[in-house]
Amino acid sequence: MGKRRRVADRRSTTRPAVLGGMIAVFVGGLGFGVYALTDGGAAADERPSARADHKNVKTGPLSATEVRAASARFLTAWQQGKVTEAADATNNAPAATALLTGIAKDARLKGVTLIPGAATGAKVPFSVKATVSYDKLSKPLMYGSSLTVVRRAGDGEPRVDWHSSVVQPDLQDGDTLVTGASGTPPVKALDRDGGELTAAKYPSLGPVLDGLREKYGKTAGGKAGIELRVVRGKAAQKAELSDKTLVALSQGTPGTVRTTLNPSLQSAAEQQVGKQAKASVVVVRPSTGEILAVANSGHGFNVAFQGSLAPGSTMKIVTSTMLFEKKLITPDASHPCPKTFKLAGWTFHNDDNSEIKKGTFRQSFGASCNNAFIDFAPKLSDSDLTKEAQQVYGLGMDNWAIGVPSFDGAVPVQSGAQMGASLIGQGAVRMNPLNMASVSATVVSGSFHQPYLVAPSVDNRTLAKAARTMSAKTQSQLKDVMRFTADYGTAAKAMAGMSGDYGAKTGSAEVDGQKKPNGWFTAYKGDLAAAGVVQAGGHGGDTAGPIVAALLKMGG
Repeated sequence: MGKRRRVADRRSTTRPAVLGGMIAVFVGGLGFGVYALTDGGAAADERPSARADHKNVKTGPLSATEVRAASARFLTAWQQGKVTEAADATNNAPAATALLTGIAKDARLKGVTLIPGAATGAKVPFSVKATVSYDKLSKPLMYGSSLTVVRRAGDGEPRVDWHSSVVQPDLQDGDTLVTGASGTPPVKALDRDGGELTAAKYPSLGPVLDGLREKYGKTAGGKAGIELRVVRGKAAQKAELSDKTLVALSQGTPGTVRTTLNPSLQSAAEQQVGKQAKASVVVVRPSTGEILAVANSGHGFNVAFQGSLAPGSTMKIVTSTMLFEKKLITPDASHPCPKTFKLAGWTFHNDDNSEIKKGTFRQSFGASCNNAFIDFAPKLSDSDLTKEAQQVYGLGMDNWAIGVPSFDGAVPVQSGAQMGASLIGQGAVRMNPLNMASVSATVVSGSFHQPYLVAPSVDNRTLAKAARTMSAKTQSQLKDVMRFTADYGTAAKAMAGMSGDYGAKTGSAEVDGQKKPNGWFTAYKGDLAAAGVVQAGGHGGDTAGPIVAALLKMGG
């Protein structure tokens, strides 16, 4: 399935939409029902004198009056079914006309009630209550949305900044809302023990369950129901987003799909990521590739499977594999880590400008000292890291088929300073917790086993394979430095109390515009491997580390 990302950060919230039908206007919040129909208000913006002199372009911040008038004009026209007037109140009339016209006909919403809220600056929230009707079936619909008023390019007049999400927040530009027979029957997803997996019990699994339905709904033996759903347009399809059910008028008959998820680990993973604002984690079984748990503290976009983030120093596992295989270094070889290293006009620094004047490569790995890795760049070819990631770890080949949408990493060929940055998981390198859990799993087993959520025997999928396996010597060297990191290095605090065969690596990835880096942690214990990320959390050992370590200590 490769880089499929059909299920994304578009979980339904309670926001508004709607058109057509009988509409009740409430006076409150913005009071648009009265304001828009009285002298002044939105109509004042359409006076000929306001448009006659095109040289007189309005500039500066929007006033509260302008925001109130522009939003009132749009909402009043929309609720009255005056599509042309509503569209003219936006900064993209053609796109607004197309969506508003289609929704009135296809969404089958009746008894629509729009309730505005108080504006915050140029942003105006509003909510919707309606009834979705199809033949003799009907169900209530409630949700919230918002609009933002901006100055229109060219004349500076206040207009609603048009995006399809104004109508319904799950919509991407070009999408539509349709009520009718769903294209895909529902599925009943089971854990490895036969228990049912639901979003109510496991909130993180919402996108995963949507992906399972998309992939297996037509082959699992179910029957389609009647639904109000988001039908994706070309742009969303290109971004690999799935159609999404908003209201099910009739459930249909679900088919059954068994997954590899471990219910105990899944519950624990949900609890662990809930301790951080933007955390994600994946647990896999190295000997088979089975995915035992996946969780995100945000229950929309599945960062754990589909994220594309710089992995920071966790990438040093792959870099070290390459260095060991090329016999450029051994764990106990003397290898200082200087404060700075210049490469192709760039000066690279270690975290906190630290340095290791006299030490081994093992110590530099354990301390995650950047320049002990970047200083190998002059001895490497531009494609060496890319080949290592692909040929040993199965990364970046766009061919993983785990059973739901996923991204299998990217390690593009880079040159100069960018190649040096790639060695420490920055630059153009992109991963997610699924990828980095697989990296640790490969270290444990010595060979790549593509992770999967649904057994390939269910649909005769062909799992991705790596071109070669690492040697027993290289595997031993990797486990050496990862064990040292877990016992004495940056992972020691999180891994304290661990027993048996274990190892770990931390990472911190700088992101433009963030005060704190993304914190990464990947580790293994016995026949379990896991990886996690906490976005904008800080150092991985302090943020993602406790999450991963807690799950490894559970076993499974």
